Amino acid sequence: MRDNLPDALDLRVHRALSWLQRAEICDDEDGRFIFLWIAFNAAYAQEMRLEEPMPEQKVLREFLERLVALDVEKRLSGVVWTAFPNAIRMLLNNQYVFQPYWDCQNGRRPRGEWQGLFERAKVTASRALGSDDTARVLGLVFSRLYTLRNQMMHGGSTWNSSVNREQVRDGANILEQLVPVIIDTLMGHPEADWGEPGYPVVASGA
Repeated sequence: MRDNLPDALDLRVHRALSWLQRAEICDDEDGRFIFLWIAFNAAYAQEMRLEEPMPEQKVLREFLERLVALDVEKRLSGVVWTAFPNAIRMLLNNQYVFQPYWDCQNGRRPRGEWQGLFERAKVTASRALGSDDTARVLGLVFSRLYTLRNQMMHGGSTWNSSVNREQVRDGANILEQLVPVIIDTLMGHPEADWGEPGYPVVASGA
């Protein structure tokens, strides 16, 4: 099925599948989450052009909106509304994957400011959940998972720690369902502009 894909998309899919396959044989939740996040990132990451910078959140939001629009079989919606609705609600209500909470702990915001921001974020999430807005819910989910990703990848957590098992387990399980659908949607729509990978393959010595 990959034979007819444009080169840029074929590279994107090839990389994403390689990390997805590695995640499938991983025997611990921390590693599984990390490998799944890399698979997701390989699928969506865009080349950043310095002359027209675009915030990461905007790139991600547009990518998710495009995916949901092209997902005519509603498989992404199935993950959100059928497979993991409770896990998603718990993730969105978890202060430990809400970046302003950590900004306050680290002195980058006033100490208690995160609480008001968190309550407003929960209202936003509740409205998105109540209106069956799959793209918006996915955007909120990935925002929380991005905080968890940063925590792990930047050495802010302990491997197999008992204090963050719930969010790591739920995050890995959610990604495990979403990433294959995302890759399959990309492959099913080669005509869409998925952008150029930021790190193209360069022949040795070139």
